[in-house]
Amino acid sequence: MLRLRVLSAGVLASVVIVVFLAGQPWLSLGVAGLALIGGREASRLVAAAGLPVERIVGLGVPPLAVLGLGLAHHQVGSAFGAVALVVLLAAVLAFRRPVARDGFLAWVGTSFAPLYVALLAFVPGILAVAPVVPAGAPLGGGLLDAGRTWLLILVLTVWSYDTAAFVTGRTLGRRPFLSHISPQKTWAGVVGGLVAAMAVAGALAWGAGQQLVVGLLLGSLIAAAAQAGDVAESLLKRAAGAKDSGTLIPGHGGILDRIDSFLFAAPAMYVALTWLPPPGVGAVP
Repeated sequence: MLRLRVLSAGVLASVVIVVFLAGQPWLSLGVAGLALIGGREASRLVAAAGLPVERIVGLGVPPLAVLGLGLAHHQVGSAFGAVALVVLLAAVLAFRRPVARDGFLAWVGTSFAPLYVALLAFVPGILAVAPVVPAGAPLGGGLLDAGRTWLLILVLTVWSYDTAAFVTGRTLGRRPFLSHISPQKTWAGVVGGLVAAMAVAGALAWGAGQQLVVGLLLGSLIAAAAQAGDVAESLLKRAAGAKDSGTLIPGHGGILDRIDSFLFAAPAMYVALTWLPPPGVGAVP
């Protein structure tokens, strides 16, 4: 099983590298494809948990959100408008149900499932709000532009958190962490993942022209958000009585099992990047 997991992870990493090098529009199209599959898996889990989901909304909204946020000029306003439209559409579709309680549950389920996966739209959204990477910075002037550089920082930080949390949890884990939701998680895994995320984000953000402390804070934020995203998907699976979100990826489960951390980490980083000072501001002469 471990060999299968490693092989699948290698294939996924290769795909990510190719998409990063290809740039837009392939990057947004690739993420939209993940959102489409993730929307299907989330809809199935939400329905199994007792909340009906209208299939057309559960499948259509996540990829449209991914493509739309990258193209929208006023991004935050457009995102709020999209959320309002989804809630409104879900309510109208729920009106068809003859029992009011069933209609309400369908309204909640049809609103939640697509909006949950639509958080992946903040991945390409990072391309638009990423701060400039100075040409003199270690990561400046390379194959990747500023947007893809900061997106790569997100990906590597989340991956480092997940990997370190898994390794330290397996080797040093004693005290359980939220065992009523995910029995295998431990505090040792949380701390190990946090240290790894801060180290990776700190080094890479410095390479992108930011102060080291900015990278360390960003790493801690991404770590907390990634852990919350992982636990949130575990909560959904536990409510649905499912071990994995799907069987698409051998040894890993479904797409949602692979992107759950990014569903929370990407919006957190998006907001953080909008608050970052220009490179070099606050530096000691």
